[in-house]
Amino acid sequence: MKNTLFSLLALTAALAVQPAMADDGPTLFKSKPCAACHSIDSKLVGPALKDVAAKNAGVAGAADTLAKHIKNGTQGNWGAMPMPANPVTDEEAKTLANWVLSLK
Repeated sequence: MKNTLFSLLALTAALAVQPAMADDGPTLFKSKPCAACHSIDSKLVGPALKDVAAKNAGVAGAADTLAKHIKNGTQGNWGAMPMPANPVTDEEAKTLANWVLSLK
């Protein structure tokens, strides 16, 4: 009984931490393959995330469009190099998009 109660308590604690991590853009960015091609301040394979934020500043629907690009991939927005689809949920893509757009 004690082991079952401890296991249940540990599982509850782990599930409680999960949503907090999902809201953290930088942590999510580092946990996904994004950093292989993007950095915050400088161009790598893809554009710097601050450049993405600047290009989309004030654009209506930018967060939804960027979230769709993160999840499904895109080509032609920043040159010939395609951005592949990423293994993210819709919620994670939205979190990442909002975080990128908040960068200055």
